[in-house]
Amino acid sequence: METLAQFGDGGPGPWILLFPVIWALVIGGAITLLRRTVWRGHRGPGRPAAVVEDNSPIAVLGHRFASGEIDEDEYWRRLSVLDEQFGRAGRGGAV
Repeated sequence: METLAQFGDGGPGPWILLFPVIWALVIGGAITLLRRTVWRGHRGPGRPAAVVEDNSPIAVLGHRFASGEIDEDEYWRRLSVLDEQFGRAGRGGAV
């Protein structure tokens, strides 16, 4: 094993570059994994934690407001009614 670490006149050989390269790959892989999951708000391979279903009334109202079909006053008025009936995702529903 000592012969692998020695090169030429007794200095460290090209094997000394192997460990920094391995650590760079490990750290790069960990950063990539974190960017794809935790840092984007996802919790594991599933869906994000607080997602409103696309076909829920609250999501439909949000799409209508975003497309300009309704104004801000009407959006907030209707959202307060829907919030009483359906509740928001992640809040456990209306009480």
